[in-house]
Amino acid sequence: MSNHPEETDIFERMRAGEPLRKEDPEYGKFSEIVARSIRLCVEMNATATDVDQVRNRLSNIIGTEIDASTTIFPPFYTNFGRFIRLGKNIFINHACSFLDIGGITIEDDVQIGPRVNITSENHPINPGDRKTVILQPILIKRNVWIGAGATILPGVTIGENAIVAAGAVVSRNVPPNTVVAGIPAKVVKTV
Repeated sequence: MSNHPEETDIFERMRAGEPLRKEDPEYGKFSEIVARSIRLCVEMNATATDVDQVRNRLSNIIGTEIDASTTIFPPFYTNFGRFIRLGKNIFINHACSFLDIGGITIEDDVQIGPRVNITSENHPINPGDRKTVILQPILIKRNVWIGAGATILPGVTIGENAIVAAGAVVSRNVPPNTVVAGIPAKVVKTV
């Protein structure tokens, strides 16, 4: 990775986890994708009449074809879209929001309940730098179940076969084969 922003484009630097700042000379490229994604999400949520249409339109938003075994119920929201990676046989229920500027990867056979929020971005504590966006990827491993209304925070990995209880706020990695619940989420049992 270069220390010279002019040698890599903004998307490479974002993928590398560099903070995103409005004063970046290439910020306009990022803003264009955000505007496009928001517009396409609004259109998808207002006009898609079946799960195949939703999957096809979301594939267009994220720039990668979503496998036919995956189902997404609208409405679905994303602010960027290009850093979402979805495996096979995933189910995403109504009213989920994926803030993916830091990257969201969801492996095969994951079940996501309604109103789940997955956010891979945060802001510094320092008030003088608060408009900067800190990017930390989220990885959801195979066969995870995320309950209704849960929130997954930046930088978290959820281990294979884990369950996130409804309403939980996950701020730390979740070990495989466990159930986490609460705010902040803590392990409450092993599966």
